[in-house]
Amino acid sequence: MKLLGIGSRINHSEYGFGVVTNVDSKHYWVTFQENGLETIALNDDFDIIEAVNQEVDSVSFYEVESSLRKILKQWSDVTEIVPIADKFKGGNLIIQPADTNLSSKEIAIDTFFHKVVMVRDRIRVMEQKINASKTLADQDKVDLQQYITRIYGSLTTFNVLFKLKSDHFVGAKSK
Repeated sequence: MKLLGIGSRINHSEYGFGVVTNVDSKHYWVTFQENGLETIALNDDFDIIEAVNQEVDSVSFYEVESSLRKILKQWSDVTEIVPIADKFKGGNLIIQPADTNLSSKEIAIDTFFHKVVMVRDRIRVMEQKINASKTLADQDKVDLQQYITRIYGSLTTFNVLFKLKSDHFVGAKSK
């Protein structure tokens, strides 16, 4: 299948006459005369009125950025920016001992949250290094992976601090 370039003119069975304004790996972004901007699949049903040759293999900046972010997240020791739940922003964590003669400890919840995120990221890096290890036997990798899953399970209490569910700790699922 030959890709149409930006500026190609088409007649779509549903949207009518339009001009291709962007191309990514799966879609044409077409500005239609009657319907405005729509994204249609590369293999969608349309007639080509005038084709402009695509000079290069088209990949959007977003796709490059997403791929690079995924690779860096998987293989680096860089801590990602993880948002804290709005209700805890700017708050304090107070640790109060049972003995009233002792003083309490107060720490900015943002600082505490950052430390929790660093722990999570370092566990992830350890997990990746275990999985990529050439010297560990497969059974040793499985055993260590089970310990890591239990560690994540022990840390699920801190999920309340995360704004996004996708950032949560996930341990072993109960059956």
